[in-house]
Amino acid sequence: KLKALTGLSSSEFVRSQRLKLATQILSQSDINISEVGYSVGFNDHAYFTKCFRETYNCTPSEFAKKV
Repeated sequence: KLKALTGLSSSEFVRSQRLKLATQILSQSDINISEVGYSVGFNDHAYFTKCFRETYNCTPSEFAKKV
């Protein structure tokens, strides 16, 4: 049902929500990038950066500098 509603699998949906929360945290605070990744549920900094780049076409640190 989730896929029919969102077009995303359950894991893709959860990942997208985590990344969306990460953008909010990055734009509202000066928390370390690794801490942001861990706080939204990514256990691996490299994987967090990879997913973030795939979704937003920039790294988390590049995003933080823009806002």
